[in-house]
Amino acid sequence: MREAIKVRMRETGNVVYYEKGDMHPKVGDYVIVEVERGHDYGQVTGGPEMILEADLGKPLKNVIRIATKEDIFRINENKKRIKNASQTCVRKIQERKLDMKLIDAEYSFDRTKLIFYFTSEGRVDFRELVKDLAHIFKVRIEMRQIGVRDEARMLGGFGHCGRPLCCASFLKNFEPVTIRMAKEQNLPLNPSKISGCCGRLMCCLGYEFQNYRKYLKGLPREGDKIKIKEGKGRVISVNALKRKVLVELGEGKQIELDYNK
Repeated sequence: MREAIKVRMRETGNVVYYEKGDMHPKVGDYVIVEVERGHDYGQVTGGPEMILEADLGKPLKNVIRIATKEDIFRINENKKRIKNASQTCVRKIQERKLDMKLIDAEYSFDRTKLIFYFTSEGRVDFRELVKDLAHIFKVRIEMRQIGVRDEARMLGGFGHCGRPLCCASFLKNFEPVTIRMAKEQNLPLNPSKISGCCGRLMCCLGYEFQNYRKYLKGLPREGDKIKIKEGKGRVISVNALKRKVLVELGEGKQIELDYNK
């Protein structure tokens, strides 16, 4: 077992588990962490929690330190530089007439790398763009094409529930979400009701799906024709959580069956 915390890398990165060691960072704190090529920074989004080593897949990297005043100053300076970097990148994209939309940009903690995130409907040959940007900023340039769900996570916003987007606050990874999840939870199949800001099915459709599958086990489905002691009828409503089924008999007569008994 390892005691780990969740860290969102930089401002737009993925949520990663890190071993916290003897430190006690709080949610919202910035921390300096190990990465493949040196050190970088991130913000604590959750934890601590105990994780089985078998569930990790690869060894946990360490939190080096809770960010100092000097670290915070550098992080804020990096953020200030991003506005100019983004404006320059957008101008160069327009000059080269590239079919891409810049979403965000960020410096690595040590300012040796400048990352630009963009969306595009297809593949983009941005080699000349990278040369332009490297010549201007004198750092290593990295271009990352992202999808609409990543775009929503970076830009943030609020869901139908009125709370900040899950992807922008606590979700570690994007899990597959299907229309079947909405059907089995008896949700309206109206795209505007079950789609998020990104235009894809809401991530939260998967949160209670397994529980609904468990509660639906043994229940007839809506539209099924069943035979009960009062006669033959058609299922017109299913309440999975209460495990109750509403059956319509002839002449508008309705009977509620309780499957908890």
